[in-house]
Amino acid sequence: MVSLFGNKNAGWVGVDIGSSSVKLVSLSQQGRDCQVDSYAIVSLPPSAVVDGSVENQAEVSEAIERGLKICGSKLKHAVVAVPSSAVITKRLEISNAFAEMELEEQVKIEADQFIPYALDEVALDFEVLGPVDNHPNLNEILLVACRRDDVSNREDAVNAAQLNCDIVDVDTFAVERLLSVLDAADPGALVGMVDIGAATLTLNVFRDGKIIYNREQAFGGNELSNAIHQQYGLEISDIEQKLRGGGLDEEIIEMLVMPFRQSVVQQVSRALQFFYSSGAQSQLAELYVAGGTAGIDGLVELMQEEIGVPSRVLNPFEHIRIGSRLNRDRLMKDAPMLAKACGLALRSFDR
Repeated sequence: MVSLFGNKNAGWVGVDIGSSSVKLVSLSQQGRDCQVDSYAIVSLPPSAVVDGSVENQAEVSEAIERGLKICGSKLKHAVVAVPSSAVITKRLEISNAFAEMELEEQVKIEADQFIPYALDEVALDFEVLGPVDNHPNLNEILLVACRRDDVSNREDAVNAAQLNCDIVDVDTFAVERLLSVLDAADPGALVGMVDIGAATLTLNVFRDGKIIYNREQAFGGNELSNAIHQQYGLEISDIEQKLRGGGLDEEIIEMLVMPFRQSVVQQVSRALQFFYSSGAQSQLAELYVAGGTAGIDGLVELMQEEIGVPSRVLNPFEHIRIGSRLNRDRLMKDAPMLAKACGLALRSFDR
């Protein structure tokens, strides 16, 4: 019998290991349509991940296992990412006379010239992008390199949680993949995505769905959470939940949240100034705001007013169906934190 509707294919779970929490997103696919089946956000101790590096594998693995129980599904395969700050990417031009093993050896020879580590300490991967414009005898090669320890620490943390870590991606590639699902900007328009995490603010700028600029700066929601904790004694996990879903006292909002909101806008403005000073030819057409801080009441409106760029909270599930077992309202509040995990889960449908 011919299937008219297509089979529902379970994807791999996207696992985003951040500095303050682990985020999991599980997607499935039927035909061309994707559906989010389950997700989880599990807090991490401050010592588990430091400066993007997994320092305590056991704590990270435990958080992933708790996330799997929350998801409540029999997930077996995972995609995880290393931070772009730990990765070297370079575009090479290599003769198309090289193929398979010969090409791999040639890529290693080229890589050895600019990677500041011994090659046996580095995990390498590459992709043939196609012929170089006006040079049909050359292929453009995208090379990605990362210290092996950065890769293996994440792999080991995922595998110890009873998952199979099938792919280690790069977080910027995951965001780029997500934007291809979201972006309806005019051809050539610049689209920004600012991710305000617990410890880092990251600005990515895209043109035609491809990242053309990436910058990180040390600033994040931890500054607000720690200030509230110190002055009012609330637990960090409770603070983060109330910041996403509401429930903080008016005094806390007025004394701490409102000034912090202004600080966020100033930091985003600073990040954009660095971008424009890099030689950008035009202004952003749109700015997405992601991360746990994105849900602060009035933040996006203030940002749009002061920066002068149309801004909106990122919803990675805007064009993805929501499974019937999920609480839609809760998912929408958590959605800005799930961008990378969703982009990683989408990788499974590239197979």
